Amino acid sequence: MVNEELELLVATNNEGKVAELKKLLSNFPARLRSLSEFADGLDVKETGKSFRENAALKARGYALRTSLWTLADDSGLEVAALDGTPGIFSARYAGENATDREKINKLLRELNEKQPAGRFARFVCAMAIADEKGEIKFAAEGVCDGTISLEPRGNNGFGYDSVFIPEGFNETFGELSNDIKQQISHRAQAFKQIIQYLRDFHAL
Repeated sequence: MVNEELELLVATNNEGKVAELKKLLSNFPARLRSLSEFADGLDVKETGKSFRENAALKARGYALRTSLWTLADDSGLEVAALDGTPGIFSARYAGENATDREKINKLLRELNEKQPAGRFARFVCAMAIADEKGEIKFAAEGVCDGTISLEPRGNNGFGYDSVFIPEGFNETFGELSNDIKQQISHRAQAFKQIIQYLRDFHAL
């Protein structure tokens, strides 16, 4: 596929992730597609036991359903004092249809009960890319260490961004600019590896 435009499906229904990945892909010569372009019912169950397994399941599954090269990720927050939870259940931590605020409230309530166990946490992102036949071609993982704030701060982000303070900063992800987050976030760390693979493989 050398020197041909790559048509790449970004396999997520999370509009926050879609926006973030599109910004990271803004300088990449490819036509981006999203799940919203396809009919209802295009769904792949996340039955893996790790972020990496879930990313691979989604990349493979959506590639087979659409016959497109597919980029999928699975990411979440791991809090040390809560034995690594919410982990792979980050999106469903407070229930299947819980809002970000409901998830954050549950996290802070449970963490406050653990004091003085500490507030160390990390964001983890696993990414996988599959070709149009569903074969996993490359996988990567990124980590961003930090701590959990005492209360939500900032509105620039989604999920747990407003309570996560990355190492070396005083602001939460919800307060930091997109430019900074695109340099230090777990998703950015994984995506740098994905971009390098795509550039090398497709000579783009």
